[in-house]
Parts: sequence; C-alpha cells; structure tokens
Amino acid sequence: MKHSEIKIYKTSEGKTSIEVKLEKETVWLNQYQLEDLFETNRTTINKHILNIYKSKELTENSTCAKFAQVQKEGSRIVKRNIKYYNLDVIIAVGYRVNSKRGTQFRIWANQIIKDYLIKGYALNQQKLQKQAEQLKELKDTIKILGDAAEYKELTNDESKGLLKIISDYSYALEILDQYDYQSLTIRNTSGKEIYQLTYEEAIKQINLVKRTYGNSDLFGHEKDKSFQSSLATVYQTFDGKDLYPSIEEKAANLLYFIVKNHSFSDGNKRIAAFLFLYFLEKNGLLYSETGKKRIADNALAALTLMTAVSKPEEKGTIIKVIVNLINRKN
Repeated sequence: MKHSEIKIYKTSEGKTSIEVKLEKETVWLNQYQLEDLFETNRTTINKHILNIYKSKELTENSTCAKFAQVQKEGSRIVKRNIKYYNLDVIIAVGYRVNSKRGTQFRIWANQIIKDYLIKGYALNQQKLQKQAEQLKELKDTIKILGDAAEYKELTNDESKGLLKIISDYSYALEILDQYDYQSLTIRNTSGKEIYQLTYEEAIKQINLVKRTYGNSDLFGHEKDKSFQSSLATVYQTFDGKDLYPSIEEKAANLLYFIVKNHSFSDGNKRIAAFLFLYFLEKNGLLYSETGKKRIADNALAALTLMTAVSKPEEKGTIIKVIVNLINRKN
C-alpha cells in the first residue's frame, strides 16, 4: 500500500491543491502517512481517529483495514500488519487537525464540495431546461399539424398522413408515456450528398411531370427568380462549409423553400414534394434497406401541407421533423 498517498501543494497562483493517488478505487493511508500529510504528530492523529470512532461518526469495521507490510529492520526482514484508514477517515481527521496543513486540506475539501454542488446543480438545471425545450418542440409540432388540419377539410388519406407524422415523430422523442425522453436533434445523418440538383435538371423534371400528368399550362410556370434562389440557398456555404451539411438537411430545406417561396403560378406544393423525392432518390435515401419508402405518400402530402401553413418562426421545428422522418437511423 506504499503507493497510496495524498499530496498537498501550492499552485503557482498560491491556491491549495491536492494530488490523490488511488489504490483499488479508494485511498488508504496509515497513521505515519497521515502524520506526514497533516504535518502533525502521530499521537494527535491517533487521538482524532479514536474520537471519530467513539462518537460513531464512522465505524471502524468499514473504514479501517490491516494490510501486510514488509520492511527491513537492521539485518532482519520483518512483516507486520499495519492499520490503514480510508478516505472517509482522512477527511474526518483533516477537519479536526489544528495545523497549517490541516487548514490547507479543509480549504481544498470545501472547494471540491462547493464545485460539486454548483456543477451538479448546473447540470440538473441544464437537463430540466433541455427537457422543457424538447417538450415545447413536440407541442409546437402538434400545433402546426393542428393548424394544417384546420387549413382545409382533409381527405381521409391526408388525415392518416397527419397521424403518421405524429406517430413517427413521437417515437423520436419518446415522451408520450414518460417524461424522460430523447432529444429531437439533427444527428446520425448521411453526410454530404452524392448528387446535386441543378436548376436546369429541376426544370427538366418539372416539365416531364407536367407532360406526364397533363397539368395546366400554369403548372411549373416561374413567376420570378425565387426558384433559382431556393436551389442556391440549399447549397449555400459559409466559411467554406455547407450551411446544410447532410443529405437529409438539404432535402428538408429544399422542400421547405419551394413550398414557402411560391415560385410557380401553379403546383408549388406538388413540385416541392416531387423534387424532394427526386433528390432523395438520386442520393440513395428514398428507400430503406428493405425497399420501403422512408416516408409514406400520405405522410408526405400531410408534411407538405404542414410546411405550407407553418409560420416562419416554426421553420426549425419543421426541418427537424422532416430530417427525423427520413433519417437512415430511424
């Protein structure tokens, strides 16, 4: 046990510091080491230990142990069982010793306790704040869904889509039946896209949809340059890094910007939904490994409507919902 020790020293700033060496996940010192630690005599140390046990502040059985120690005495090698005391006794003695070193020890111990309490309180407050924020996010999402339901009379398919979004979104938070829930954050995404949707390619696909499904002449007719702006924003960079670094984030913002910018005379929501799917398919995210769509058709229709009726300040919630619905990990 000779390697178990506590060292007190002064830092360059004059603060008291203590170096603790552990043995088997705790500290054990004998009376000679305690004498050195607190710079006092062994008689004083022994008196304090006896008083600690006498007052039943600590129990000897759980805080004191005998360890064999081999040492050379003259020409003989002697093996003795020496009493060692654990950290509880060391601290208790430290609060009783009337010496300069004892004072230093108490300063150090008080600071450790204070730091622990402050940090523990801070961590607890952060956890509570985080939980409150996450709960608010779920409430905000359900509110937006409710607004979408009131926006127009929904078909049965659209209603099912809204319910599916609530179902898929709620599993990510896991707070429907308990308050200890996960954070809805953008994580576990797929990294940078392998395919970039250009303006020319997007217009080509919009015209193909128009010819295939016989939409009106106004379908896909650009009112201004805002559609180009939407595409450019999705690929925007800052300080050399993508503003939306993952496939999921680009797809979510692509859907959002096309819906909200109303760039076309007709078909804004349909075009947004189609290009959203097209972008995911080109980047290998439209289908799961089992060949199932990551987002059902009715859920996509409801999600597009939800985006359309959302307020600008709700954009962050909308994007997180979309990303979580198409995330590979979900």
